[in-house]
Amino acid sequence: QVQLVESGGVLVQPGGSLGLSCAASGSIFSINNMGWYRQVPGKQRELVAVINSGAGTNYADSVKGRFTISRDNAMNTVDLQMNNLKPEDTAVYYCHAYIHTTPRDWGQFWGQGTQVTVSS
Repeated sequence: QVQLVESGGVLVQPGGSLGLSCAASGSIFSINNMGWYRQVPGKQRELVAVINSGAGTNYADSVKGRFTISRDNAMNTVDLQMNNLKPEDTAVYYCHAYIHTTPRDWGQFWGQGTQVTVSS
């Protein structure tokens, strides 16, 4: 089995910074894309940022210039550094990854989610 475990969600003031981390563990052969999504009640889960195995990145327009995604392939971790946070960044943030459990078998996996609240 594969698990993704997030950490780092807290309450932060507008303009503040926060880092989220996610660690993948279990039966992992290799990991392709890793990313962060977020969801607020009543809305669809949306992509925040994604990073491929070659460290290529893509960001939602709403977070470009403020958020930075990075990964450590040796440790199977992905981080999200969030700067200049805004109240509209308040959401549950989910870690996501496409993981090969064998050379032939793969699936997409989600973390349990971590709450980020931006409020004064």
